[in-house]
Amino acid sequence: LAQRGQATASAGMDPIPCFSSLLVFTKSVSHGLGLPAISPCPPQLSPLTRPLHFSNDGSKGTEKRLHRFGFRKRRRFFMGASKKWRAFASTDEFLSQTPSLPHCGQTSTVSVAAPSTNGRNGSYSGKKMVSVRASNEQLLAFEYELDKLVLQVDNDDEREQFKREMDSFKNLYVRWRESGKDGTEPLDWRKIGTPGVIPYDAISGQCSKPFGITEYDESSGSTNGFTKDSELVMDPETVERVRQEDRKLLDKLVVVKLNGGLGTTMGCVGPKSAIEVRTDLTFLDLTVRQIQGLNRYFGTNVPLVLMNSFNTDDETAKMIQRYKRGVQIRTFRQKRFPRIMKDSHMPLPETPWDPSTCWYPPGHGDVFDSFCKSDTFQALRDAGKEYVFISNIDNLGATVDLNIARYLASNPECEFLMEVTDRLRSDVKGGTLIDYEGRLRLLELAQVPHSKRDDFSSIKKFTIFNTNNLWVRLDALQQRVEELNLDIIVNPKTTADGANVLQLETAAGAAVLHFKNPVAVNVPRCRFLPVKNTSDLFVVQSNLYSLEHNCLRLSPKRVQLAGPASIPVVKLGEHFHTVRDYMERFQTIPDILELDHLTVSGDVTFGANVNLKGTVIVVANHGDRIDIPSGSVLENKVVTGNLRILDH
Repeated sequence: LAQRGQATASAGMDPIPCFSSLLVFTKSVSHGLGLPAISPCPPQLSPLTRPLHFSNDGSKGTEKRLHRFGFRKRRRFFMGASKKWRAFASTDEFLSQTPSLPHCGQTSTVSVAAPSTNGRNGSYSGKKMVSVRASNEQLLAFEYELDKLVLQVDNDDEREQFKREMDSFKNLYVRWRESGKDGTEPLDWRKIGTPGVIPYDAISGQCSKPFGITEYDESSGSTNGFTKDSELVMDPETVERVRQEDRKLLDKLVVVKLNGGLGTTMGCVGPKSAIEVRTDLTFLDLTVRQIQGLNRYFGTNVPLVLMNSFNTDDETAKMIQRYKRGVQIRTFRQKRFPRIMKDSHMPLPETPWDPSTCWYPPGHGDVFDSFCKSDTFQALRDAGKEYVFISNIDNLGATVDLNIARYLASNPECEFLMEVTDRLRSDVKGGTLIDYEGRLRLLELAQVPHSKRDDFSSIKKFTIFNTNNLWVRLDALQQRVEELNLDIIVNPKTTADGANVLQLETAAGAAVLHFKNPVAVNVPRCRFLPVKNTSDLFVVQSNLYSLEHNCLRLSPKRVQLAGPASIPVVKLGEHFHTVRDYMERFQTIPDILELDHLTVSGDVTFGANVNLKGTVIVVANHGDRIDIPSGSVLENKVVTGNLRILDH
């Protein structure tokens, strides 16, 4: 390149660009790749070239890099004197087929003039220099960082798997860069409307027998998929016929539980599904027992599939060994993406083996692509499975519902069904369903402009809430998985060493926009019992619920007092943040059948057999402590100050 530049400059001609790409080599990088070092361009080129220099953000020192410029799909390079353009699939291919790079000594960088196009014929002129935008520079630098990670994996199979993950992350990153810093196209707030939602009662029909939650209770009206009334009017032959129909339907069903989360938000180590929630049973225990009961009664074989993350995969493999009968358990692992630095937008990890804090699972929206590309998916399709029910493993209300399964089976034009429920004041973090330009669309809190956050929080304007209980036809999923460009959620995080990073995530419910004839069903609140923190754990462990058939059932007394959708708002302070602290501060879980609102802040403990009613607020200021005595009844009370009770 330097020789060509000198020759053309000395002849009074413009330097002919040798590549359509800027290549910045350093001694360390070029030697690491087995390439000769390259010298700077001669001074004669400086008036006509635009040297582009890149520097890191300083957090990793002056790291040496190779940057390339070209076209997004396939890189195109000008091949010397042949004056022909050739497409290369990657930089690796380019380097392997162009080994004779000019060797001009030991130095740092080379700058190359980029050609421009004139007219539609695609001719190139060396006189006109292309102005390369900083965004393109950063994108290509980012791509190289990913390539460098891939090249460090020695095993061929592992490298191919890792490369697929990095390619997927690169596509997500490019979409994020194109859509703006918020990760999604801005919505015109005036076009947001109320979506059309099917009431659950409209799809409720005759089912052969209740399983999972419990039989129909007249006081609550909750069926969760079955009605006891229907059994009262069906003769034995009809019951058996319906049961056989249900069995055939269940033979086509797959249950997928999202099991990628850790229990760190509740102070626990390992998968969140290992946390005990009721009578020494974990989330995973309850899920497995529900499917076992289903298969045992209907004589079917509904498989349970767990989507693990790199954080939960190994531990989950050990946990599922204890379940020997009644359910076939399969697993697949979702992708592992690198966190990116907030200021430079470059990948945080330097090697594929960097600590787990440098990586993250990209949200539950990854379930579709990772599931379809797993060996598990093809095995299930070969076994004749046609439908999948997807839900969070920490949603204790997400059981198989035959009414919804029947609706999906009897409406073949519907490819995607989302369960929504009436929104409560406590439903803050999560998404709602909207109508936008005549189509159903998920709206997450992270996508809402700050100026509209108050509107989004209004339960009058946005009346329904996404449960993340999703039903999808497997043939439609297989057909559309490559087209699922889900809205991107930018999740800022701070690492343990104080680094500010970003995670690019997607939500599974956003897929509602990409399927034909999607449907939303407004289900009873009993199908949405998420446990995200110790405040939620307090509610599900209380006498507000009872455990029947390995599922939670709202107390009939509570239904009589406040209605089937009335759940108290509970806010436990930082002293209750971890499960361990939470358990130490309650001798027994209080009676909350008549509770509307509970706020606890500061150093507070509760004795045994405490009864809370109405609105109760307990605040211990800094340095104070409040011990609620055993047997206390607090109704519409505010407790402050200092109250110590010691054993004599």
